Amino acid sequence: MLAKKPVDKGLNLFYSSLSVMLNQKHPLFILSHQINWPVFEEAFSGLYCLDNGRPAKPIRLMVGLLILKHLRSVSDESVVEQWGENAYYQYFCGQQDFMPAAPCEASDLVHFRKRIGESGAELILKESIRINGKDSGEDQVSIDSTVQEKNITYPTDAKLHRKIISKCKAISRKEGLILRQSYTFVLKKLGMDQRFRHHPKNKGKARKADKKVKTIAGRLVRELERNLGENKSHHAKIELFNRVLTQKKGDKNKIYSLHEPEVHCISKGKEHKKFEFGNKVSIIYTQNTGVIVGAASFRNEYDGHTLEIALNQHEKLTGKRAGTAIADRGYRGKTMIGGTVISIPKPFNDKKLSKYKQIKMRKAFRRRAAIEPCIGHLKADHRLGRNFYKGIVGDSINLMLAAAAYNFKRMINKWKSSLLGFILNCFRWLQWQYKMMGWMIYHLVSGNINYKNTGN
Repeated sequence: MLAKKPVDKGLNLFYSSLSVMLNQKHPLFILSHQINWPVFEEAFSGLYCLDNGRPAKPIRLMVGLLILKHLRSVSDESVVEQWGENAYYQYFCGQQDFMPAAPCEASDLVHFRKRIGESGAELILKESIRINGKDSGEDQVSIDSTVQEKNITYPTDAKLHRKIISKCKAISRKEGLILRQSYTFVLKKLGMDQRFRHHPKNKGKARKADKKVKTIAGRLVRELERNLGENKSHHAKIELFNRVLTQKKGDKNKIYSLHEPEVHCISKGKEHKKFEFGNKVSIIYTQNTGVIVGAASFRNEYDGHTLEIALNQHEKLTGKRAGTAIADRGYRGKTMIGGTVISIPKPFNDKKLSKYKQIKMRKAFRRRAAIEPCIGHLKADHRLGRNFYKGIVGDSINLMLAAAAYNFKRMINKWKSSLLGFILNCFRWLQWQYKMMGWMIYHLVSGNINYKNTGN
């Protein structure tokens, strides 16, 4: 059920709102007035019923908490806790009075993300692009792909088999089934044998222990299937367990995590990190102004196959088709998509290109490298480095919220630099005035009364 709109108390002798008490030049204060909050109210109000159930939290509060979470790179629990301590957070989320308490439970953010879905996160990204104004309307864009790692442990067969055993035991306890053997002490001994497997004397013993653990996992899965009989409530889990037990080293579409089976193993050729486990994402970045105007999530497609979807999303968000997209050599094979020229570094043909065009293209290719630190900031500062949201939908939501936070942060830095530049210019003007005053006093004291006529 939708919550009632807060009543504006206005100004009086006995009441002072946050808008009066706070510094109006604070970046969050400015940003709260730049965002078009009614857009979210109009888009998300249809997701609530009108007259049934407990009143929900205000939509502006929930959207503001999501933005602040990725803007400050904190967890759901932390942003809810900090909200009760930070007056600027409260004003940003539409609160007029300071409230020294948590606005909601941390789990409410999980439910809200599920409610708005990918389209809601895309709307927040679209608003962040609009905030950047003319800077987001550049005709030339850079495009690159990276890996959004999922919050899973490094996968090994031994880990997966042990997790299957623990989950089979949990299902049997939940359904009230009795297993013939729990293998508790056997697994403890096998765990000791699996340690220090890289030592030459322990390799054979560790391999035998791995095979034994896999055998025990298969026994428990088959016993669970027999005991459940016609009960199909755990059929999907058992099918997943069987896929893990039957997969081999060279198989495609392997399972790397039981709680995130959609995770892919992606190799980007990094020396320090050979494999990354998650999904591939595509980032579109304006060439000169530095605004993220597209962020699309994929599984593990070839980079060239992601171009069309990414450019269509860019057109949807900005209302304008990019004229030129500059990519790296990983996008080989594509030269034109829907009116957008795909420019990829390659040896120049002196007969076809003039020297001026060669220099211009070389500068554009060098400028494309600016997207690399942009991706680094997304991962380090806006929670793209490790995705804690569940499922394929969670991959898209985390990516678009991180990109939106990057754009909001860009505007905050721009406002800071403009204010700092104004202060610096004032300081320079005062410094020049003091210098001129000292120069005049020097000439007056030295007796040079007619210094104006000397041309000085």
